Amino acid sequence: MNSSPLKHGGWLYGLAFLLALALRFIALGAAPLTDSEATLALQALALARGESPLLAPQSAYILLTSVLFAVTESNNFLARFFPALAGGAIVLVPLLFREQIKPRPAAILALFLAIDPLLVAFSRTAGGTILALTFLLAAVGFWMNKRAIPTGIFAALALLSGPALWAGILSLALAWGIVRATKSKSIETPPSTSNPESPISQFPLTNPQLLISFIATLLLCGTLFFLAPNGLSAALASIPAYFSGWVAQAGVTPARMSLTFLLYEPLGILLAAFAILRAIRASGKRAKRLAIWLGVALLLAVFYRQPSALVWVVIPLLALAALELSRVFEVRREEYAEVGIVVLAILILLVYISFTVSNLALNPFSQPATLPLIGTVDNPPLAVLISSLAILLVCIALIALGWSARIARLGATIALTAYVSLYTLATAWGASGLRYPDGFELWMTDSKPVQAELLLASVKDISEFSLGHDQSQAALIVGINSPALEWALRNHSVKVVSVLDPQSSPPLFITPVLDDPGLPAAYRGQDFTWRAQPQWEIAQTADWISWLVFRKLPAENETIILWARDDLFPDARTSGQP
Repeated sequence: MNSSPLKHGGWLYGLAFLLALALRFIALGAAPLTDSEATLALQALALARGESPLLAPQSAYILLTSVLFAVTESNNFLARFFPALAGGAIVLVPLLFREQIKPRPAAILALFLAIDPLLVAFSRTAGGTILALTFLLAAVGFWMNKRAIPTGIFAALALLSGPALWAGILSLALAWGIVRATKSKSIETPPSTSNPESPISQFPLTNPQLLISFIATLLLCGTLFFLAPNGLSAALASIPAYFSGWVAQAGVTPARMSLTFLLYEPLGILLAAFAILRAIRASGKRAKRLAIWLGVALLLAVFYRQPSALVWVVIPLLALAALELSRVFEVRREEYAEVGIVVLAILILLVYISFTVSNLALNPFSQPATLPLIGTVDNPPLAVLISSLAILLVCIALIALGWSARIARLGATIALTAYVSLYTLATAWGASGLRYPDGFELWMTDSKPVQAELLLASVKDISEFSLGHDQSQAALIVGINSPALEWALRNHSVKVVSVLDPQSSPPLFITPVLDDPGLPAAYRGQDFTWRAQPQWEIAQTADWISWLVFRKLPAENETIILWARDDLFPDARTSGQP
């Protein structure tokens, strides 16, 4: 068993791990924290400073990150360090399931997990979503391999990871119940206790080593070795926090949830569809069980209306895709030439279609033109795109009729898989925010800070001018509810108030847009674009095409003003001298 990974694609695990780390750690701290990220990071920072804040129900992230903040300077990179590390480690989880899904599909699954756009996105997000996913899958994997102590450790860490855990447990429980119900109807004899597919009878959850490791990890990690006792209560609060999400008004629409799934997971959807069709024809038990889990997880995620729930859909989806891909490339030697020609031809057409889509994004309102055999069209790029898609379908049909349906199927599947794999890798790079830093992603529910670095630089300059140190000047936030703003100014003495005292004269304060602060002292003000909220609901077809290529969309910007007392500036002090 230990030699299986080396025999069956061991190099894929190494490649997947390196690729996962690269996609998750490159420029990890470049983008400013959003409000939801900053809320958790500020709690971790408060713990590191010896305070006792009320913790959100994501204890694992907050407590682990507070350790980093305690030993070194807090920054965006460290705020996202543990999610990125857990997101990179998830590619090793298929090693624990290679007996269930076979060694070759497990190695392919590791590579899929490394480049999946949604997993990359949430691995680069400060929060407990990816921690819950990795820890729960690791706990289940070690349990199925009868490793008591690792099972208990990872189960406890999963429990500390927050509300995202319960979405995974609920989807697994419902899928398991459906599988058991269908099995009881199709099999008359009761299942044998020696069935290797029944790990419960072989390794009970009441195992003493498992319980001891679970309780010890929960107590030590959940309280940060008894330095933060409220970590345990915060972990238990994740249960009501998850179920309250079902009745909360906040969230995205089911249509946007479905669109997020379709646009970020085309590789998994393509291959999983083939795997499900094959399982229906051949009665594949493994694929059918994964398909049930996929369906249950997708329905729960769509109606829960939080994109983070889609990470639980990704696992069965990519497992099905890996099972299918391990069979797709079984091409006979005598078919190499024919399949190669088909793959090359289809790839050329797909690349041409890509350039056509880009042209359509650049010229959404093209002038009418006359095209050969078509006549006058209102939008030539759109007409060319439709014609290209039609040519692609006709070519595949002609290959099936002229050569064979097998050659057409293999060639189309390999070409589409290669093309969609490149699209997936590009989407993963884009979902990380590296390709278009100012772009918008469907999975994001927060408004993105736009000029955080510019605002912070201005505060530092004024502090340097007035007190000789770039972090010495205190700042006041007035009437703005933005944890991201507090995080950006974390190294300054920051106070948040709802209204400004008209008799005060603070050196620096930040407000929403207003003409005059109305204070006794004179002030200079500079406006900054703080948060940008994309207008998904009013986006037109041309906007969506532009988003697909450039991640651009009409947005509503929030403007804030940094006010600095006039006597803080060197020119004001110089002009006041006799």
